[in-house]
Amino acid sequence: MGSFKQDVKETFLGLSESLQESWSNFIQFLQETWPILMFLLCVLMGIWWYADPPPPRHVQLATGSTGGSYELLGKKYADYFAKKGVTLELVPTKGAQENLDRLADRNDPVQAAFVQAGVAHAKDLKGIQSLGAISYDPIWFFYRGPEVNNIDFEQRRGQFKNFSSKTISMGVQGSGTYAQATRILKLSGYEDTPHLVYMQGAEAVKALKEGKIDGAFIVDAYDAPNVQALLSDPGLHLVTFKRGKAYVKLIPYLHILEVPQGSLNLERNFPAEDLQLLATTTNLLVDDRMHPALQFLFLEAAREINGRGSFFADRGEFPSFKDSILPDSPIAVHYEHNRYPLISAYAPFWLAELINRLFFILLPFLALAYPLLQVLPGYRAKRMHNKIHRLYGALKAFELELLDGYDAQKRDEYLKRLDMLEYQALKINVSKNLSGEYYSLRTSIDYVRNCLNRGVYPYTENQEV
Repeated sequence: MGSFKQDVKETFLGLSESLQESWSNFIQFLQETWPILMFLLCVLMGIWWYADPPPPRHVQLATGSTGGSYELLGKKYADYFAKKGVTLELVPTKGAQENLDRLADRNDPVQAAFVQAGVAHAKDLKGIQSLGAISYDPIWFFYRGPEVNNIDFEQRRGQFKNFSSKTISMGVQGSGTYAQATRILKLSGYEDTPHLVYMQGAEAVKALKEGKIDGAFIVDAYDAPNVQALLSDPGLHLVTFKRGKAYVKLIPYLHILEVPQGSLNLERNFPAEDLQLLATTTNLLVDDRMHPALQFLFLEAAREINGRGSFFADRGEFPSFKDSILPDSPIAVHYEHNRYPLISAYAPFWLAELINRLFFILLPFLALAYPLLQVLPGYRAKRMHNKIHRLYGALKAFELELLDGYDAQKRDEYLKRLDMLEYQALKINVSKNLSGEYYSLRTSIDYVRNCLNRGVYPYTENQEV
């Protein structure tokens, strides 16, 4: 038993000594090679800074029309960005068409935009990538007047005849509302319906509430001011899409949202029966030249703001990467599987980004630089040789000085100079391979000291004691 304990003790002692020696060699390596390491690091940092500059502190986001959910959502994103030290400027637009056009324009400063899935020419644009879908946008059709029982305006010659002579708002041309309403009506066979008008969301809401129009398509979030204004009006009614599954089959980017009886207003039991709404999704699109760190920040904002859950979305459902209308950004693909680097939860955005970038630069650098400098032919040995040989040279010069003008009165001064040489020798860190030369140097210094201590010999012709 005692022998086993002794073996274990000696094993751990050997490991400890080996680790200490390795650490000592590494520290010595840094002390000897730091000028080269600093030079290589400066070159690497210069290349890195030029090839991958830090993210900008200002970015523009195209939202949509005034009063819509995109305006409110954009303000939430701007607040989130401000906490991270980045200014997110919101750019109001007329809708999805303008958002896409500005994002596709390589000279336009807009680098991000909220765009509904299903905008006609989105797939033909170049230079735009998707960070995924961030929310549902229900397709609401509100109308005023007597409620039509079991309304099913999808039937070409059915109940929709009740609206054939009515004035209906389709949204502004170029907006997401216009794109969705046009596609649904065309698919249902109503593309030539008369009395269609084209109003922005807030304008359509005002006109419908004042009785200037009879119905309006609104494609917006449940909590959007325009939608809430219409839902709170007891004189307005809401259409159900009974054949929602058929629309989803024919228009793949659409979704079905269930609205249980009374869920919109329990007090007045609105709706009076279960409804089905069709919905598109809002996609967060970016210029493919946007800095990766800013894309990560947008995705984190989407997870923080849109991932909380809402009237129609479950917690954690967004951002979603299933229904992108354009090619996914590689950053979004990475984020889907890995999320944001862990350090971002414990450090400010700029510091986390800097550390993250340095981390991926320094690790490869150290992995390559250390073995590279270790295998440089005779680099470390030559440096140690040079230190030892310089002291040998100083010792030889000292002996020549003694031969040329030895002064017995200065013996103490000579001994102090030898002591200084020996002190300089003691400060040299040498590897085991050069221990012989190191101790030979110290022996030579001691030899000269002994010569001085025993008398003037051999530095004068006359031997005096």
